[in-house]
Amino acid sequence: MKAIAKQITTWLMIIFIFTSCGRDEFKPYDTPFIRIMKKELNSVTVSEAGNLIDEYLICLSSAPLSTPLEVTYSIEVGDGLTAGVDYEFLTPGNKVVFPTGVYDMPIRVRWIANPIDITKNNTMTITLVSTNNPDVVIGMPGPDHFQRQMVITKVKAND
Repeated sequence: MKAIAKQITTWLMIIFIFTSCGRDEFKPYDTPFIRIMKKELNSVTVSEAGNLIDEYLICLSSAPLSTPLEVTYSIEVGDGLTAGVDYEFLTPGNKVVFPTGVYDMPIRVRWIANPIDITKNNTMTITLVSTNNPDVVIGMPGPDHFQRQMVITKVKAND
């Protein structure tokens, strides 16, 4: 009798667990969004001694789109950096276009070795401004819109 009661209790618990699963599940968050980053970071440094070409990726997280997505961005450069002396943009203009089926588009910057003045603002900020699709959120979903902008700081070389 005890064995039967134990089996019934076990089966009732199993039935209860399986029927309660999924009741309070959330719908998947499927809002399309774009973000800018380098290796999952939105703030990086480059050395004043480095001669390199760096890529900062604008990434699209979305179901396949039916039309190309145009993303406009702005660039703000601190007073410690000079075009042609400290850096050079290799990506022309201030827009990138995601063809259908493409989810990452780079902004390329050539960093030029040149000493910095540490008393000045040696940052470059790339900010995602707009898209041609109003359904695409700029930055990660949420109130703070993380990775809406990328901050690159040119720093002193380690001696």
